[in-house]
Amino acid sequence: MNTDYSTKSTNEEIRTRFDNDVERFSNLETGQATTIDAPLTMELCTEAAKYVNPNATDLLDIGCGAGNYTLKMLSKISNLNCTLNDLSLPMLERARQRVAPQTSGKVTIIQDDMRNLDLTDESFDIVLAAATFHHLRDDNDWEHVFSKLYKALRPGGSIWISDLITHDTAPLEKLFHQRYSDYLDTLGGPDYREKVLAYVDHEDTPRSVNFQMDLLKKVGFKQVEILHKNSYFAAFGAIK
Repeated sequence: MNTDYSTKSTNEEIRTRFDNDVERFSNLETGQATTIDAPLTMELCTEAAKYVNPNATDLLDIGCGAGNYTLKMLSKISNLNCTLNDLSLPMLERARQRVAPQTSGKVTIIQDDMRNLDLTDESFDIVLAAATFHHLRDDNDWEHVFSKLYKALRPGGSIWISDLITHDTAPLEKLFHQRYSDYLDTLGGPDYREKVLAYVDHEDTPRSVNFQMDLLKKVGFKQVEILHKNSYFAAFGAIK
């Protein structure tokens, strides 16, 4: 896909925004209001991970934010070694502060772009990635990160993704854009809707569920599963 991403947010811009928004991303019960079904998808992703990898010992949370997904995972499988990754150091510090008391396992934080992560092969049982892959840009970015995470998982390990998505079929993209716009109106009215849609347009480059499921299989995952989809958001995953 040859697309010009030069007008999109830089990593520095994204990092700064999240540095200044730690409190909003620290609500375990509600998740992000702008993310449709956020509590449900967090529950489904972590429950799926528990069922697929009940004896997991090592967790990687990509774009962990303030640690909500890791906390939810620890409520299902306790005492995991938790590796937390994010661009934002304040987010990581809050995540470590919240996660460390909930596990006797080791908690490691890595402040870096997910594209730059240096991960040991076959070192994790579960990878969680919530609302983060939509910051990847071109096809090479996506394949590079998915391949990296495939290699980092142990055989039988799993990755669970909850994210903003787009649609391959133009009429359906129009439909779900309208439905998401209507949803944002219910949260804060037209001004709030336009604010959210503007930063999505500037910062995010989501891909369809079809694209991501195909790519998961391309990089080697044996099984892929869709857990939930509603409008512009979906939860899905894959097993190595």
